Amino acid sequence: MNLLPRTREEFAQTDYWNEFFKKRGEKAFEWYGEYIELCDQIHKYIKPADKILMLGCGNSKLSMDMYDTGFRDITNIDISPVAVKKMMDLNAKTRPDMKFIKMDATEMTFPDESFSVALDKGTLDAIFVNDSEETKEIVDKYFSEILRTMRNGGRYVGISMLQKHIVDYLLEFLPRKNCMLRIVHCLDVERANRERNGEESLTLPVFAIIATKFKSLPMLILEFGLGNDKMQRFHSAMELANAVESVQKAALVCNGLARSSIAGHNEVVMDLHRASEETSRYTVYVLEQMPARGLGKYAAFIVPQGRETEWLFATTAGRRKLLASAKFQRLAVVTLHRDQVYNTLEEVKSELAYSITNLAPAGLKDQIPYLSLGSEVGKRETLISGFSKLSGDFRIEEVEVDGKTLRRLIFLKNQFVVQSEALVKTVKIKGKKDRKKIDFGYLACHHHLYMCVGVQLAPTLECSKKDIQNDVLVIGLGGGGLCSFLHAAYPQTRITAVEIDPIMLEVAEQYFELKQDNRLHVVIDDGLAFVERCSNEGIQFGAVLFDVDSKDLSLGMSCPPLSFLAPKVLMDIKQIIGSTGLFMLNLVCRDETLREEAITNLQKQFASVCSYKLDEDINEIVFCANDERYKTVDQWKKYMGTAGRRLNNAVKVQKLSDKDVLDVADFLSELKI
Repeated sequence: MNLLPRTREEFAQTDYWNEFFKKRGEKAFEWYGEYIELCDQIHKYIKPADKILMLGCGNSKLSMDMYDTGFRDITNIDISPVAVKKMMDLNAKTRPDMKFIKMDATEMTFPDESFSVALDKGTLDAIFVNDSEETKEIVDKYFSEILRTMRNGGRYVGISMLQKHIVDYLLEFLPRKNCMLRIVHCLDVERANRERNGEESLTLPVFAIIATKFKSLPMLILEFGLGNDKMQRFHSAMELANAVESVQKAALVCNGLARSSIAGHNEVVMDLHRASEETSRYTVYVLEQMPARGLGKYAAFIVPQGRETEWLFATTAGRRKLLASAKFQRLAVVTLHRDQVYNTLEEVKSELAYSITNLAPAGLKDQIPYLSLGSEVGKRETLISGFSKLSGDFRIEEVEVDGKTLRRLIFLKNQFVVQSEALVKTVKIKGKKDRKKIDFGYLACHHHLYMCVGVQLAPTLECSKKDIQNDVLVIGLGGGGLCSFLHAAYPQTRITAVEIDPIMLEVAEQYFELKQDNRLHVVIDDGLAFVERCSNEGIQFGAVLFDVDSKDLSLGMSCPPLSFLAPKVLMDIKQIIGSTGLFMLNLVCRDETLREEAITNLQKQFASVCSYKLDEDINEIVFCANDERYKTVDQWKKYMGTAGRRLNNAVKVQKLSDKDVLDVADFLSELKI
């Protein structure tokens, strides 16, 4: 199965075509393939018993090779008397049954329905040089004559580069003339052109056009194929045109990658999908570093299912680190998409082989090594496909990572980000079927761990009493992992979670085992409205946590939404936490200007602000307090250290883990104000 590429790069296609046609010069026919490269399509659509008309034969060897393999009834025409005489002299003795006639293909003298096949190798491209009305009139005559001299059930088989104006014309003209239309990407011709003309030459895709004539055609029949793969039927002309354009755009990218290095430039991104499917099956990221001793030339790295959300594979910075550690000059990093079936790593390699080869640097002769994490393609099982009016389509899925089963909530509009994740344990029950259970001691999101330290810090700031009841407000529920951990680790803490989306509460309860009781309560409400109401009514919390993502992915700040940092909201939070409480937010910001504005706004409202930036991540946890005594980083570290040690002790006492969950020394070393 070959894959249809869909590149995200933009190129000046007109300039590229002009350069291509200028450089191919007198070797035009070579670019359309020789018999050996075209024979699969020829034998599929032309039979030895067919009466064949070769349109614009020129000096091509194609009809001679076909004659020698059993196609004896071939009539060749060309407008050039020189070409016709030359071919007659060349074939008179060895191919006596083959005919060569000087004739204009737009004004043929053959009787109606004389042929069962009209074969065109590059003639359409030579005639259809532009989309002017004058040229279209000539092309109209050309196809009218072809259809006039063709029997019902006969086939026009054309080999073409299919510039856009040609595709548009064929899709309008042929269905109107009761013709079924197939277009096939001739992969063998492309490979041969690359070998014949060198890796650094311009190589554009070649297509076979197969138009079958009918007396009447009650429905539109349009099909597309990649090489010898099964034909895929499309419902509209636009779909077929898009398939052709996808192949051509990708060829331009591959030409660019073959002819030049992208070291020091942005990575090139290409999606691969099956011709019959609109959704992508793979995404390929091509990166390159400067040549150096000890580096291999090119390799592909296949990311197993479920690992694509990890920093190393999901971010440009991570992929660049992977490139450096893989020790190859160029690396194609391949991620596998959800809602697809992948059986084995070997099958994936086989399916990707042609596409990966096309992305190789010029002159590569060695076999391309495939790298991965182990020998498995990874497991992904979709438990539910759902829809939220607020967040769009989402999936609950289970993946296998390093021998662990992880259950995830994924929003498809940002599918390389895990919204919520839980560790699934298998509980063995004697005499009964094993059942799955969520491990509440597992915190998938590292930033949640540091928020939990802050929850411990809040009562620490108030007093040293061990039996204090701490009220915590969490804005944003998701799958409920943070709330479930707080509930399990801190039995003297009462949690109120506010979630605007009722679907998320259902997800948390049904798939992540969130349980509400007298210490954990979920309120379905707008978080900002709830905060304002608490401020107005004098309701206070020892800790307030913001872990809310923005629905607008175009902004440089994806968490929290900008509205959550408005001065009025921060004033309400300041009122709610009182003199001894703590406000924490997960800040995810790629725009440094926006980040500085956010920190400045926080510093205007709160007496003391410090933050912890996660390694290899864009998450930053910001801690805010009203107490003047905690303005210095040393004061923060003193109390955070106590809170961190209490967190480690709590998870052991509650039997959530037998090990420390927090490296206190590392955490304290990176705290900044």
